[in-house]
Amino acid sequence: MKFDFLRRGRGQGPEHKASATGALVTFRGGGRAVWSPRDTVSLTRTGFQSNPVAFRAVKMIAEAASALPVILQDRNRRYETHPVLELIRRPNAAQGRADLFEALYGFLLLSGNGYLEAVPGGAALPGELHVLRPDRMSLVPGADGWPAAYDYAVGGRTHRFSMTGGPPPICHIRAFHPQDDHYGFSPLQAAGVAVDVHNSASAWSKALLDNAARPSGAIVYRGVDGQGNLSADQYDRLVSEMESHHQGARNAGRPMLLEGGLDWKPMGFSPSDMEFQKTKEAAAREIAVAFGIPPMLMGIPGEATYANYQEAHRAFYRLTVLPLAGKVTAAISQWLSSFTGEEVELRPDPDQVPALAADRDQQWARVGAADFLSPAEKRAALGLPPLAEG
Repeated sequence: MKFDFLRRGRGQGPEHKASATGALVTFRGGGRAVWSPRDTVSLTRTGFQSNPVAFRAVKMIAEAASALPVILQDRNRRYETHPVLELIRRPNAAQGRADLFEALYGFLLLSGNGYLEAVPGGAALPGELHVLRPDRMSLVPGADGWPAAYDYAVGGRTHRFSMTGGPPPICHIRAFHPQDDHYGFSPLQAAGVAVDVHNSASAWSKALLDNAARPSGAIVYRGVDGQGNLSADQYDRLVSEMESHHQGARNAGRPMLLEGGLDWKPMGFSPSDMEFQKTKEAAAREIAVAFGIPPMLMGIPGEATYANYQEAHRAFYRLTVLPLAGKVTAAISQWLSSFTGEEVELRPDPDQVPALAADRDQQWARVGAADFLSPAEKRAALGLPPLAEG
C-alpha cells in the first residue's frame, strides 16, 4: 500500500513498546471568522485556550473524573491486584493513570471523541496505552457501516489502524450525537455561541480599558469663517496627536489641549453598554450549564440553583462526573476484555469520593435496614460481588 513504509520493519530486531504515532510531527495554520468555526482545532483555540470559563469547566471535570478511585470486579469477586489494574496504574512510560485519564476526558469534552491506542506487548493485554488526538484521527467505515479502520494523519503522513482480524487496536469513546453515526458531539460545540459572546465581551472590555476606561467622544471643528472641514494635513496631525498623547491606559486623565475651532464632545454610556457586563455573565452561565457544572462552583454570579456550595458540589459529582467516568471506564473494560477474553468490569468507586460521603452513608443505611432483603441481595444493591462460599 501507499503508506506501508510506516509499518515496515515491524517484527524485526528487538521489540520495543512505543506508540505507532509517537514519531509524527505536525504543523497547522488558522484563520478567523465572525463566528468561530466549529471544528475541533478552532473550538479548542477559541474555547479552551482563549476562554477562562470553558477552560475551567474542562479542567474541573477532567481533573475530578481522573482522580476518581477505580475498582475492578467480575460476577464473583472484586480484585485487589490484576493485570488490568496494573496496566491502568501505569499505562505507558510517560504517564500515570491520572495523566492518561485527564487527557482522555479532556479530549472527550473538547471534541466529543476520545481515542486510546493499544501498543502490543508480550502478554495478552496491551503493553502500553496511549491517548491520541481526535483532530488527527479519521474513521474509515466498512461496507456494513461499522468502523473498518482509523487513519491517524499528521504532517502529510498517515498511519492506518485496522479494526479487523483480532482485538481492535483503537478504543473509540464518543459522546452522543443525534446527526452523526461515527463521531460524537461535545459540550464545547453546544456552548460555541456563548463562548464567542463571552470572548467578544472580554475584547470589548479590553478596548474600553485601552481607551482610558471611558466611552469615546467626538472632536467637533468649526473654523473662523464657519467652515467645518479640516485640511488633509490638519486631519493627519490631529489623528497623530490623539493616538500618541490621549489613547491608552498610560494617558488616562491627561488633559486635552485643543487649538482654535476644536471642541470636545464626550459621549455617555448607552443602555446597551451598561448591560454588557450582564450579557457576559449570562454567557458564562450558559457555558457552565453546557458542561454540566453548577455556576456557583465556578464563582459566576446569578441566581443560585442550589441552596449551598456543598449541595452544588454533590450535584456536580452525581450528575456530571460519575456518569462520564462510568461511561469511559465501561468502554475501556469492554475493550480490554477483547484482548484477554476475561469479562471484568472497571468502574469508579463512589464510596471513596468525599463529596458523596453523605449520600453513600444514607444508601448503605437504607439498604442495611431493609429486612426483606437477603445478604446477597443487599450486596447486589450496593454494587458488591457475592461473598465467596465458605
